[in-house]
Amino acid sequence: MDYITHKDRKLAYKKLDGKGPTVVFFPGFMSDMEGSKAVALAEFCKARGQAYVRFDYSGHGQSGGDFKDGTIGAWAEDAAAIIDQVAEGALILVGSSMGGWIGLLSALKRKERVKAFVGLAAAPDFTKELCWDKYSDEVKATLEREGIYYEACDYGDDPYPMTMILLKEGNDHLLLDKEIDLECPVRLMQGMRDPDVPPVTAQRISDKLKSEDVVITYIKNGDHRLSTNVDLKRLCQMVKEVSGELT
Repeated sequence: MDYITHKDRKLAYKKLDGKGPTVVFFPGFMSDMEGSKAVALAEFCKARGQAYVRFDYSGHGQSGGDFKDGTIGAWAEDAAAIIDQVAEGALILVGSSMGGWIGLLSALKRKERVKAFVGLAAAPDFTKELCWDKYSDEVKATLEREGIYYEACDYGDDPYPMTMILLKEGNDHLLLDKEIDLECPVRLMQGMRDPDVPPVTAQRISDKLKSEDVVITYIKNGDHRLSTNVDLKRLCQMVKEVSGELT
């Protein structure tokens, strides 16, 4: 485990040296770099001698900061700091759920370095479309009054703390309301039984991408996590395909 400091935020990361392009993994909301997909990619890259970087956003995992202070913009800044200070050379960006949103934002900021993007149940604009727009008037009133709402979570014992600052600031980074100016190869994997991200989201991302090299893989029985052994093998195969020959 290593750390960098960005804007007084201590960011934890793990780096695997190897040949390029460097794979960078972006975890999901309230997830971290020790999740099954991040670890599977670490093992895959190590076995083939490919450089790999995984990290925790501020307020997540081993990084410093309070989760409740986090925003899409701040986490995108964390990712940019990791890319600039830790990852080397050409990049393959891999984002899971919210990490798909952060990964796309990162790709747009560093287009000259990004060789390809891989999204797993990618969830751009989720703070608006999947949260605020779907909240009841009662929940919205709670957020307006208290600045935070604790949302039930299917992936752990503790509810998700949804803050008004996260929901409002997310509007500054929406992607699905305009063209996504990326021309690199993009691979998207989406579960058809995903209870959190509507399967149509993958098609919407594809429609907005400038790139013509976009392939969507739908998993008929796939859930949001996409972490079965078969799913993880698919993920690694996608990374291998878009990486090309290692140099």
